[in-house]
Amino acid sequence: MLDFIDFSFLDILDIVLVAILLYYVYKLLKGTVAINIFIGIALVILIWKITQALRMEMLSGLLGTLISLGAIAILIVFQPEVRKFLLMLGSTNFTNKRNFLKQLNFLNTEIQTTTDVESIVYACESMATTKTGVLIVLERTHNLDFLKSTGDKMNIEINQPILKSIFYKNSPLHDGAIIINENFIIATRIILPLSKKSLPLRFGLRHRAAIGITEKTDALCLIVSEETGEISYAKDGEFVLFKNNNELIETIRYDLN
Repeated sequence: MLDFIDFSFLDILDIVLVAILLYYVYKLLKGTVAINIFIGIALVILIWKITQALRMEMLSGLLGTLISLGAIAILIVFQPEVRKFLLMLGSTNFTNKRNFLKQLNFLNTEIQTTTDVESIVYACESMATTKTGVLIVLERTHNLDFLKSTGDKMNIEINQPILKSIFYKNSPLHDGAIIINENFIIATRIILPLSKKSLPLRFGLRHRAAIGITEKTDALCLIVSEETGEISYAKDGEFVLFKNNNELIETIRYDLN
C-alpha cells in the first residue's frame, strides 16, 4: 500500500528534469499570449494522467487520442516558441560557469548581474536629448557569438562617455548595434536580424532589428530613435512600456537576473 512513497534515485532525477523542462518552457512563454495556451494544454494532460491512474478507460482513451492528434497542431501553434527553445539550448554557453549557473537561477537566487544598468540608461537619456541613434543589445543566457562575426569584437568596460563616444554620429563604430555582456561591450557595429512583424510606421530599422533579435534569443534591447529621441525597450519580440527611467532601470535589472 505504501509503494507510491518508495522513491528511487531515478524517480528523483526524473522529477528534477521535468521541473527544469517546465521552468524553461515557462521562462520562454512568460509574458506572451502562448502562456495561456500552454496552461490549457498542461491541464488537459494532467486530467488525462488522473483518468489513467483512476483507470477511467473511456475518458482516458478519448483524451489520449485528442492529445496525440493535437501534437502536430501544437507544433504549428508554438512554432516560434519551439524554434526559440531549441536555439536557447543550442546557443547556451555551458563552458562559462557563470552562464551555466544563470540557467539554474531558480535554484540559486544569489547570482546577481554586474551590469552597470544606470550608466547604460543615463547614457541613452543623454543621447536622446541630441537625437543620437542608439541600438544596445544586452546578452543574457543565449550566447550571441554567432553575431560577433558581423561586426568588431571588443572588450571595453561600460561607462557613459564610452557609450556616447561609440554612438557619436562621426564615430566609425556608430553604425549597427553593440552587444553588452555583464559589464563589458563585447562587440560593436553588429548587424542584427530584422523582424518580419508588422510594426507602426514610426518605428525604423533599429526598432525592427531590436524586435528581430529578441524574437530569436532572450536578449534585451535598448533603442534611441534618431528621428524622435524616444527611448524604447524590447524583450521577447515586444516593446515594453515604462513610465520613467528609474522604472526602466529596475525593469532591466529584474530581467537580467
